[in-house]
Amino acid sequence: MIFIFVTVLIDVLAFGVIIPVLPDLVRQFTGGDYAQAAEWIGWFGFLFAAIQFFCSPIQGALSDWLGRRVVILLSCLGLGIDFLLMAVADSLPLLLLARLVSGVFSASFATANAYIADVTPSDKRAQAFGLIGAAFGIGFVAGPLIGGWLGGIGLRLPFWFAAALALLNFVYGWLVLPESLPPERRSSRFDWSHANPFGALRLLRNYPQVLGLAAVVFLANLAHYVYPSIFVLFAGYQYQWGAREVSWVLAAVGVCSIVVNTLLVGRIVRRLGERRALLLGLGCGVIGFIVYGLADSGQMFLVGIPMSALWAVAGPAAQAIITRQVGAQAQGRIQGALMSLVSLAGIVGPLLYANVFALFIGTRAPMQLPGAPWLLASVLLAAAWLVAWRRAGKATARDEVETA
Repeated sequence: MIFIFVTVLIDVLAFGVIIPVLPDLVRQFTGGDYAQAAEWIGWFGFLFAAIQFFCSPIQGALSDWLGRRVVILLSCLGLGIDFLLMAVADSLPLLLLARLVSGVFSASFATANAYIADVTPSDKRAQAFGLIGAAFGIGFVAGPLIGGWLGGIGLRLPFWFAAALALLNFVYGWLVLPESLPPERRSSRFDWSHANPFGALRLLRNYPQVLGLAAVVFLANLAHYVYPSIFVLFAGYQYQWGAREVSWVLAAVGVCSIVVNTLLVGRIVRRLGERRALLLGLGCGVIGFIVYGLADSGQMFLVGIPMSALWAVAGPAAQAIITRQVGAQAQGRIQGALMSLVSLAGIVGPLLYANVFALFIGTRAPMQLPGAPWLLASVLLAAAWLVAWRRAGKATARDEVETA
């Protein structure tokens, strides 16, 4: 667990470090043209998510067949080499190619989730997944701050720093990481029917309880993409926040996420059980997004942050329920299928929220409502709550009664 936590933290840090400088590097290649840079950045995000959509189930199936260790180590090595390529890229096509390669190797988060399922007792998995959520929170708070500071020294320096982190992670894993899946528990062969995203999604039909929760995972992640899709534009338009204010608000969101994942997830799940914790988390997300959508001042927007942060309870609870329904030999493929759903949300979300935001602030808007994307996200989370309420698992409910 310590290594997996550090691995995820370093990976997220590496990606967070380049967030503040990648748009400026793209703009440098377009001669300073913001419109062209925006178009390229849009393609960067779309293609990155599409690559993850196809590669997540492949990595998951490979980890079921070959073991988790080799897949995680190859991912760390591949990311290090790829960040080096981004650091020296001298054209937009080469930079885009490097970004696509990073999408291939960053799909290892599915394998990290399968590793946790291998080494953690089922009744403690929600807390373990909460620690991984905390790693994401720390990485996305510290990464952009480090990247912004390094980018002020040199635009390429954050990429060199990210490469060093990933390669250090590879060396650390090579020396420390044990295999979590013994040969007798592995899949007997590499199954191509489950290694493509559509085959992996069909695999979910073999697990009815997982299928319902997979819909929850997709809807929740589709709602979450409202943050990277429109937050900066929304904050500037609605509250006249600049980059400094935006960075501090994002830091506050990250800190609240860390607090919830490290201090509250385990306690809430033990007290309420996984199913009720899942419903509580999704319900808090609905309320938080409604506050965001209707907030007519920056202060009111800030009120929604602690409430929406409690949404972080839902992810670990859902993962814990899912892993109970699947044997060790299929954990990697199931996690790969779930990561493909996350990537599919990443393909759909940015275009969806950007167009809704543009519609409701434009001259042809049915009504002036800049917060419409947040309200749409709240509707999606409400739909996820209803699915979870009906499909979170009768078996899980029985387990909770027996535990009580």
